[in-house]
Amino acid sequence: MKYASQEWLDRQTELQQSFGLRPGATARVQYRLTSAPDGGEIRYHADVRDGRAVEQRLGDDPAADGTMTASFADSTAILRGELAPTTAFMEGRIKLTGNVAKLGALMPLTRTAEYQRHITQLCEETDFS
Repeated sequence: MKYASQEWLDRQTELQQSFGLRPGATARVQYRLTSAPDGGEIRYHADVRDGRAVEQRLGDDPAADGTMTASFADSTAILRGELAPTTAFMEGRIKLTGNVAKLGALMPLTRTAEYQRHITQLCEETDFS
């Protein structure tokens, strides 16, 4: 399945349902991936509640708490473990707008063992071209 397709978003949501609850790790996040392979931008959004994505859809979410913007290449590198999210943020390769504190509260989730297992499995199933 293609990275950042609706099929991919649905699979990611499905895999996250096994995560333990993390009360307070809740936000609606708009994602913008720039410089996509077709030269455009991919926009999708996630509704994360207590540490799990409960819904992800292509397009825009006017109720998003904030937006995360990264290039398609950097986003892919982060998923593959080639670029640390905190490094990308500190280098300005990930930009956060809106309620940055609320979005930042989700970052510790990416360092959990269950998240790492989820990403490994998702990457094995993903076509990043």
